[in-house]
Amino acid sequence: MKLSELADRPGARKRPRRVGRGIGSGKGKTAGRGVKGQKARSGVAVKGFEGGQMPLHRRLPKRGFKNVFAKRFNEVNLGRIQQAIEAGKLDPAATVDAEALVKAGVLRRAKDGVRLLGEGEIKVAVAFSVAGASKSAREAVEKAGGSVTILAPKPQTDEKAA
Repeated sequence: MKLSELADRPGARKRPRRVGRGIGSGKGKTAGRGVKGQKARSGVAVKGFEGGQMPLHRRLPKRGFKNVFAKRFNEVNLGRIQQAIEAGKLDPAATVDAEALVKAGVLRRAKDGVRLLGEGEIKVAVAFSVAGASKSAREAVEKAGGSVTILAPKPQTDEKAA
């Protein structure tokens, strides 16, 4: 078989209907769009329109509040960090921060910071530099001889001013 002999199977490609090519073609003049009106024009897609009935998105009540300025943190338990140290992926002598956790494979990506949680136990003295830590996590780290440094939050930048 050669490249020049390659071809689709018969009937695999269907030629598109050529509209607006005269009355005799059966799809001439209005090209199958009916007559006049908004939908006969090009570029019209009436999303959510239900023929004059109150659309679903207006029938349902509005609920809740979404804070667009909320910070999204990665939450990491002490037990997971201990596993990474035992596996040799994390160096307990160095400061453990978001970048180190991503490099070790504990996190996939750093969001707005790392929040340390107290599930599990840590057996080595580790210095943490994180965005936040629960009370139990902080106590467990200090009991093991480590330290927790809480980073200052990043200032909110205004895109419109830049």
